[in-house]
Amino acid sequence: MLRVVCASANPHKVAEMVDLMGGVVEMVPRPSDVPDVVEDADTLVGNARLKAHAIMSATQMPALADDTGLFVDALNGAPGVHTARYAGASATDADNRAKLLRELSGKSRGARFVTVALLLYPDGREIVAEGVCEGTIAEFERGARGFGYDPLFIAREGDGRTFAEMTIEEKHELSHRGRAFRALAERLRS
Repeated sequence: MLRVVCASANPHKVAEMVDLMGGVVEMVPRPSDVPDVVEDADTLVGNARLKAHAIMSATQMPALADDTGLFVDALNGAPGVHTARYAGASATDADNRAKLLRELSGKSRGARFVTVALLLYPDGREIVAEGVCEGTIAEFERGARGFGYDPLFIAREGDGRTFAEMTIEEKHELSHRGRAFRALAERLRS
């Protein structure tokens, strides 16, 4: 089984990655001495590549990274690649959600989540997979599960609940991250 180092230091994301990869790879935790990577690329693929490259360089092992953006139609695609830092560099998830709700006041709420999963090998080869989930932004936060924008995002293919109101299994079935990592796992199987 291929051993890969997980580039994310976010424990929620790491747990999701392990679940979604379905035993195709053995995940090794990110070394604690590797500093955070400045995500200053202008695309999700670029940011995922920056993170994977930093971890691969530090460990000389294949590295798995991802980047996710929430693209809101009424905000011309914002927050986009700045999703995690939408309300500022040191903003919390709650700060980001509050800013989004303020910005959307009186506007249409169509949105999509996009996740890019990227596996980078020490020889420079990479495998990239993308997952998209279309949906809308709720008028107010609902649900206690998940993280990030989960209390606000309602998947179009769902039943009207936010990601934060779903079980982990229900969310994985519909989510952008679920789709990206299942696609990556399928490529690794073939």
